[in-house]
Amino acid sequence: MTLVGRDGELDLLQRFVDAPVVPGAALLVLGEAGAGKSAVIDEFALREEARGTRVLRAAGVQFEAQVSYSALNQLLLPLGENMDALNGAHRAALRYALGFELGPAPDRLVVSNAALLWLRAAAAEAALLIVIDDVHWVDRASAEVLSFVARRLVGCPIVFIAACRSAERGFFQGSGLAELTLQPLRAAASRTLIDRHFPELAPAVRHRLLTEAAGNPLALLELPAALDRDQREDFTVLPEFLPLSDRLQKLFSARVRELPQRCRLMMLLFALGGAIEVALLRRAGGTDCDFDDLAPAEESGLMQVSRTGPRFRHSLIGAAVVEASSERDRRWAHGALASVVDAPERRVRHLAESAAGPDAGIARDLEESAKTLLSHGDAMSAVAALTRAADLSREPADRSRRLAEAAYLGADALGELTTANRLLDDARRHGSLVNHSLPGAAAAAHLLINTEGDLTTAHRLLAGAIEEGDHGFDADDPVLLEALLNLLVISWYVGTEEAWKTFQAFVCRLKPEPSLLLRVNASVFSDPARASEADLAALDKLIGTLDTDQDPTWLIRIGTAAVSADRLSRLRSSRERRTRSRANSRMPVRRQLSELVLSGVDGYLSGHWDESCSVADEGLAVCVRHGLTVHAWSFHWVRALVAAGRGEVAAARQLTDGMSRWAVAHQAGGITHLAAQARALADIAAGDHDAAYRHAAWVSPAGVLAPYRAIALWSAFDLVEASLAMGLTAEASAHAEALRQARLGRLSPRLGLVAGGILAMTAANGVMRQRFETALSGTELDRWPFDLARVRLAYGERLRRMSVPTAAREQLALARNAFSQLGAIPWRERAEVELRATDLPRHSSLAVSAALTPQDREIAELAGAGLTNRQIGQRLYISHRTVADHLYKIFPKLGISSRAALRDALTEYDARQGRDKPVM
Repeated sequence: MTLVGRDGELDLLQRFVDAPVVPGAALLVLGEAGAGKSAVIDEFALREEARGTRVLRAAGVQFEAQVSYSALNQLLLPLGENMDALNGAHRAALRYALGFELGPAPDRLVVSNAALLWLRAAAAEAALLIVIDDVHWVDRASAEVLSFVARRLVGCPIVFIAACRSAERGFFQGSGLAELTLQPLRAAASRTLIDRHFPELAPAVRHRLLTEAAGNPLALLELPAALDRDQREDFTVLPEFLPLSDRLQKLFSARVRELPQRCRLMMLLFALGGAIEVALLRRAGGTDCDFDDLAPAEESGLMQVSRTGPRFRHSLIGAAVVEASSERDRRWAHGALASVVDAPERRVRHLAESAAGPDAGIARDLEESAKTLLSHGDAMSAVAALTRAADLSREPADRSRRLAEAAYLGADALGELTTANRLLDDARRHGSLVNHSLPGAAAAAHLLINTEGDLTTAHRLLAGAIEEGDHGFDADDPVLLEALLNLLVISWYVGTEEAWKTFQAFVCRLKPEPSLLLRVNASVFSDPARASEADLAALDKLIGTLDTDQDPTWLIRIGTAAVSADRLSRLRSSRERRTRSRANSRMPVRRQLSELVLSGVDGYLSGHWDESCSVADEGLAVCVRHGLTVHAWSFHWVRALVAAGRGEVAAARQLTDGMSRWAVAHQAGGITHLAAQARALADIAAGDHDAAYRHAAWVSPAGVLAPYRAIALWSAFDLVEASLAMGLTAEASAHAEALRQARLGRLSPRLGLVAGGILAMTAANGVMRQRFETALSGTELDRWPFDLARVRLAYGERLRRMSVPTAAREQLALARNAFSQLGAIPWRERAEVELRATDLPRHSSLAVSAALTPQDREIAELAGAGLTNRQIGQRLYISHRTVADHLYKIFPKLGISSRAALRDALTEYDARQGRDKPVM
């Protein structure tokens, strides 16, 4: 198995060996305990052995640290006992040192020279790599010899590499040797390492482990191993400090227990206080507190004490200190810290950990701190605070309520379904009416839709809790607002008019009136075609606040309405700021997913299709990691849109088929509509206008903009294009009229372009050009290159059929270039075929009766590409019978009798046309 995250270090070692400044080189590999020094030098040694280098190894062993020359014996023993290359004095000294013979203790300098000479003699036969691990445990005698050898390798085909802890170089301290310090693994490598060995970890547990391990490979492998099954699945049952495995305890805890009591207490204050200021740490320790008490910890290599304060030398020493302490000492330390810290959230956390039993006051303060933590985007700490508040609650009703709130945050913000389920079960045990509480019902709804996919039951459960709640429909009740916004999303998933009307009825009952955010979502998100001017103005007002308000939840909830009203581009700068910080933020999972969906959709609309696919893949990975099945379908939809646009029809159909099957089985009308819209686009790409019409009409029938179905505005162009190709001009005109009455231009310039293009496509020849020009006169239309190019293509096709070749070429060339840049292959090919059809041959060696007309040429090329007569007719807006008539005349002109010969015949025809053109 390859070493994770150390490719750069291995490359540096290879360059050090392959291109030293002078032959012979020595290098120290440094790092904290668990940094992976042994793994790196072992991997490198194996690579060198594979290249034919002879490798000699030795390692310091703690219980052999008092045995003189034990490490040197390990190193040189593979060379055998034959030391003929050495003179008598050197040979005798080295044999005595290595224990091959009994005799007086040899002089250390003589042994050092003898070892160097013997190694040089061995290197004369083959290049040598000397690898010494755990230098800090190498016996003193060997260390002196190895230090001597390492400094005297110049001119020899010998490379010397030793590994030791950064603070324990021993005889190599100040040696002047080159050094390579292993830094903590980067975040991506840390995730890879922990996922490879512990794929079953719940995401929040994984996050906690990654944070605690801080990139230390040993910690990443040992900390999860010390957890039991419940701890691996539910972060709320993890202790304040993670338990240490036997190996980590041996490495750290044993050393801590050997320290004096006063030293351990001071270390405990520092471990529990985190980044507490030095002055506060002194106050917490008491009047007699002195950092001199930490001197034993510094001498043992566990801490470093400077004027700026103490620092643990390893990220896990703090956990070892806590593990080695008693419960009484921990309560004392938390109480002492609570008396000196100023930040309310930190103070109440310490107070809670210092409590020996239930405390209603601390529980209330913890509940308030959870709200603050959540407003800062730290949902994990908010859940932990609520869970601890429940533990400290005196009344069962308070305990049940706080657990239900924690369960809701676990499901909604963190996507931790196992945690949410356990917390909800605990809440039910302490209160029989949990499902009637809004947080409890919301948590249960999230569990239902993501485990069983039962959307209708989830909607009914949450709606019932809202109906029966004692909130009095107070518009300022934050718990009620949260529940209604959850019901909004579930109503979209259900996708029925009945579900939407239930939600709308609740909004209408709010007193004195709905908040601006809820009102806009209730109107614009649910049914943008019927949104009032006042609601659209309100949405614009909310979008204007995003420059100052960076709350991710606020951004996402405004974005929910903005996507339906086609205003995503106006959120782009705010969303990009969030994207840049997403990797380091603790954004709630569902908010993160919503942001990714918005980014993916905007990338598709703006023509950044590779970026859109990348974002969709990131979203799908988050869904898989958290088991959020229902949320994954939005990313499959984004993927299907890009695939359809690129002409990857099979991939698009596979994606939409999967969406449709799941949606039908789980009565998810919203996902069904998304699948049908993307499928219609794929059918257009394939030239299958019959299928495109069926799927687009499923989203919204011709002549109707179905209520509560925002995606109907996206499928309108496909519906009209397919209708015209099939000769359904009445249906196309009816749909154009519905769009005109909806005045889509007030929603966005893009929808204004699309609606204007549809009105032009269905217009009579006399007004067609004016309507197309009006549609193309909008501002900043190049921000939506695919939609703009489709309108230009429709315009060019119409002009070409009206025998206006010059104007047609202008529009078709612009469309072709845009499609080429996007990689929209089917549409680019359509534009190219139309462009060729506008070029009338001025000279021909063929008789007039044998020349191909532009339409002949176009039909022949499409037939040669394998399209059926019906497909060609749909593409060219003529009947399949007309296509057959043309082919009947084309075959004799080209001297062929079957479609199979069309390609070669057209190539020969084009060659003849080129030869017969006069030289200018």
